[in-house]
Amino acid sequence: MNSKINSDQRSFLYKQLAGEIEAKIRSGAFQPGEKLPSIRMLHRQLNVSITTAHQAYLELETTGLIEARPKSGFYVSPVSLKQLRAPVHDRVSSGPRRVELGSMVNAILKAITDPGMLPLGSSAISTELMPARHFARTMKDMSIREVQARIGYSLTEGSPELRRQLAVRTLGLLNGIDPEDIVVTNGCTEAVTLCLQAILKPGDVLAVEAPTHFGFLQLFKSLSIMVAEVPTHPEYGVEIDALEELLSRTPVKACLFMPNFHNPLGSLMPDENKARLVELLNRREIPVIEDDICGELFFEGNKRPSLLKQFDRKALVLTCSSFSKTVAPGLRVGWTIPGKRFKEKVLRLKAASTVCTSTLDQHLIARFLDSGACERHMRKIRRAVKGQLLKTVVAIGKHFPEDTRLAVPSGGSLLWVGLHPSVDGLGIYRQALEEKISILPGSACSLSGGFRNYIRIGCGHPFTEATEQGIQKLGRIIADLAAGSKRTDFLS
Repeated sequence: MNSKINSDQRSFLYKQLAGEIEAKIRSGAFQPGEKLPSIRMLHRQLNVSITTAHQAYLELETTGLIEARPKSGFYVSPVSLKQLRAPVHDRVSSGPRRVELGSMVNAILKAITDPGMLPLGSSAISTELMPARHFARTMKDMSIREVQARIGYSLTEGSPELRRQLAVRTLGLLNGIDPEDIVVTNGCTEAVTLCLQAILKPGDVLAVEAPTHFGFLQLFKSLSIMVAEVPTHPEYGVEIDALEELLSRTPVKACLFMPNFHNPLGSLMPDENKARLVELLNRREIPVIEDDICGELFFEGNKRPSLLKQFDRKALVLTCSSFSKTVAPGLRVGWTIPGKRFKEKVLRLKAASTVCTSTLDQHLIARFLDSGACERHMRKIRRAVKGQLLKTVVAIGKHFPEDTRLAVPSGGSLLWVGLHPSVDGLGIYRQALEEKISILPGSACSLSGGFRNYIRIGCGHPFTEATEQGIQKLGRIIADLAAGSKRTDFLS
C-alpha cells in the first residue's frame, strides 16, 4: 500500500491513514470480508506509530466500514460499498399544479416527530451531538445585566454581532458579503418563506426538484403558489436540460433548489452544473432560492461545497441556511442573504410577520461562534454523522433485498433508498408504524405521484443495536411485500 501521508500534519496522521484505507475499501482494492494488514504491519510498512495505526482502525470501525474480530484482527465489512447501485429515477416532471395534500401528510409528520418511534423517518440531527455543554456554561456565566440586555426586541434584520459573525463565516466562500447583507430569521424555513413571498404572489409558478423536501409542499400550499417539478438526478442534482425545456414552455417566476446534500436525495451538484444553472437563470432573469441548510455537513476534504450564489452575476440568487442541522435546532436561528434586489422587501415581510428573531437565542449563537469552539464542534458532528450514515448503509446492505438501490452521499444525513418497482413505500410506512419505526415514503416528496417504490431513511441519530434491529425489521417488511406482489402477479 503506497502511502501519501503528509508528514507535516502529524497531529492528524491517523485520520489521513484512515482516509487512505477508506478510499481503498470504497474502490474495491480491499474486498468485503478481507482481513486488513495488521497494526504491526502498518507500523513497519508506513513508518507510523502503533498508536497511529490503531487509532486509524478505530476511526474506521466507528463508521462500520471495518470490524474487529477478537484475537484475529480487523476485517473489511462483508457489505461492499462499491457494489451498491445508485437509484435510477423515471424522469418525473410536471406542468404547473396546485398543491393538494391529503390527511396522510399530517399522519406522516406526526409519526416522524413521535419520540416513541425509532426515528428513521426524521431528517433531524440528534441533540446528543449538539454542543449543549457549551451553551450551559454560557448561560450560567451570563450576568443579570447581560440577560436584561438580551430579552428585549432585536433589530428586524438581526443582532449586529451575529450578522458580523455570519459575514466572517463567508470568508473564502462568498466575496463582498457584509453584515448589512444578512437577515437573521427564525430558522431556515422562515428564510425560505420570506424569500418566496418577496418574489411570488398567489398563482405564480415555482420550479422545484422532483423529489423535493417533504416540508416544502405544505409551505407551497399555504402560499397558494403553483409548482412545476424538474427531473433531478439522485447523485448530481437538478437536470439542467430538463429545466431549460421547462422554462421554454412555462412562465416560471422563481426556482427553489437544494444543491448541497439535497433532502431527500442526498445529492451534491457539481460546481460546473451550479455555474451552468445560475448562468441559465441569470440569462432569463429568474430568481433562484437556494436552501443550504446541510452545506456544512460535508464528509470529504476540508472545504465545504460551493454555493449557487458564488456564480451569481445579477443578484438573483437568494441563499438561505440555519444552525438547525449543526448546532442547535431548538434555538431556531437561521438567515438569508437575499441580495440587493430583494433585501428591503424581505425585511418588510419579516417586520410584518415575526418582527424579529429571539434576541437571547441570537446572542447564544453569536457567543458560540466567537468562542472559537464552532469549528471543533463542526469537525466532531461531521465525523459522527458520517459514521452513523455509513453504519446505516452497511446495515441496509445486510438486511434489505439484493435489488435495493442507494447512493452513498458525501454529506448530509439522509439516504434515498430505491426498492423493487412492486414495493409501495406507503405499505412499508404503515407496517413499520406497527413496529414503532418511522420512515418517510418517497411518494410524500412529490406532487406527481412518483417515487412510490422509494423511502427516505434519516441517519441523524446515533446508530445503536435498536437501529440495527429496526433496519432488519424493515428488510423483512420489504421482502414480504415484494413476495406478496409476486404471488399476486402470478395468480392474476
